[in-house]
Amino acid sequence: RRGAELLCMPAAFTRKTGRDHWHLLVRSRAVENQCYAIAANQVGEHSLGSVSFGHSLIVDPWGTVLAEASGSDADVIFADLSADLLQNVRQKLPALQHRRL
Repeated sequence: RRGAELLCMPAAFTRKTGRDHWHLLVRSRAVENQCYAIAANQVGEHSLGSVSFGHSLIVDPWGTVLAEASGSDADVIFADLSADLLQNVRQKLPALQHRRL
């Protein structure tokens, strides 16, 4: 409602849940909010035996994955973000205007 253009989401999805849900949920948040989404997910094994999924993502407002980290190493990912694409998506699909407050 306040015009956000970018969502930053830190996460700790495990390998088990991440494999089935990570891409789906991050892409959904970008699409439903018509924003870019930067989702940083932990990677690697932890002291109590859990294993994080990794695969940090940068997703555009249409749900397209622009960059993805590996699921095995700590990576740095980059993507070019376009203000024009953001405005184009919001104009062609004015879903944000139909939200109830």
